[in-house]
Amino acid sequence: MFISTLETIPGVSFQILGIAQGATVQTKHIGRDLMAGLKNVLGGELKGYTEMMQESRQIATQRMCKMAEEMGADAVIGVRYATSAIAPQAAEVLAYGTEVKFVQ
Repeated sequence: MFISTLETIPGVSFQILGIAQGATVQTKHIGRDLMAGLKNVLGGELKGYTEMMQESRQIATQRMCKMAEEMGADAVIGVRYATSAIAPQAAEVLAYGTEVKFVQ
């Protein structure tokens, strides 16, 4: 599956199939919370949260691609990510883009 943040693929004709999306909701681990509290005092990167968000983006991207494949898409273009707080201890990551089928 070809994935791009570009709105078009130079030199390639395609038909738009629709919108592909994938999402996940992740919660904080107690160990991450303890380390984050310490980092808030001492300063520095919150590596546990960074890892959690990277994993969340990967899961959301995989789900977006699966949806696109089920629709017969060859690619997803214009890919974007959105994050929102769902609850005090949980965040949602949404990956979305335009499903396209290459035209010969």
